[in-house]
Amino acid sequence: MSSDDMQAIYGEYLAPTRLGDRLNDVGSKVSQEVEGLVDTLKLSADATSDYGSSLEKAGAKLKSLRDPEKLELFITNMVQATRTAVTSNRRLETQLLESKRQIEALQANLEAIRYESLTDELTTLNNRKHFDSTIERTVAQAQESETSFALLLTDIDHFKKFNDTFGHQTGDQVLRLVALSVKQNVKSHDVPCRYGGEEFAIILPQSGLEEAAEISEKIRLAVMSKELVKRSTGENLGRITISIGISTFKPGDTAHSLIARADEALYAAKHSGRNNVKTEVDLENGNNSQVA
Repeated sequence: MSSDDMQAIYGEYLAPTRLGDRLNDVGSKVSQEVEGLVDTLKLSADATSDYGSSLEKAGAKLKSLRDPEKLELFITNMVQATRTAVTSNRRLETQLLESKRQIEALQANLEAIRYESLTDELTTLNNRKHFDSTIERTVAQAQESETSFALLLTDIDHFKKFNDTFGHQTGDQVLRLVALSVKQNVKSHDVPCRYGGEEFAIILPQSGLEEAAEISEKIRLAVMSKELVKRSTGENLGRITISIGISTFKPGDTAHSLIARADEALYAAKHSGRNNVKTEVDLENGNNSQVA
């Protein structure tokens, strides 16, 4: 598949403008469904009101009826009016059930659109948009509750060289491999994201520095333990490695300052030979030793 083909597919199904069109389409259908439901309920309410009025008048008229023929005609008319009301109620019930089904389907579509808008298609991790909103929210919660959390920034070592040497499809395979290693070593409440390019960010809402370092080391070892094989040829491409930087929330931190410290720690990990983990404490201590 050529890059033009991939761009066309992206534009048709995944581009933000396309997601916006789909969202507008679902919103329009919800509005139409609700308007139809309101009209149906109004008609039903009118029919019920008319039937109630008929019963009221019938009650008054029944007291004065003595002629058997007139009484029989009266009863026939009331039976017919009752059947009409029952039919109307059944029709309403059917329409309500259908509207419920349609709205549930539209809700599922909305959820699918929301998932797509916050998910990186290649790695199926959360995307940068999700990261940006989550880090801001998590910082605000930490400030309010006076608690802390950890942030990991991860970068694939020598990714550009690897990508240029073996091609973009193999590069994509590397990204998926790292994403899988991340998924397998974080907890359900953690928020792993593709930060951009070959960088990943992981928000650990309930972890301190020590636990974050342990998780980082597990991810680093998991990535390094996998041998990469080129799918098209079966060629063994060796192993890849990653570097990780860690920061933890401190009073007065903003999302920007927290990310900046993790980025500095990541740079230190790269500068000290790659394939290792550095924390903000290593920056303070000027310590370039690998985290065990």
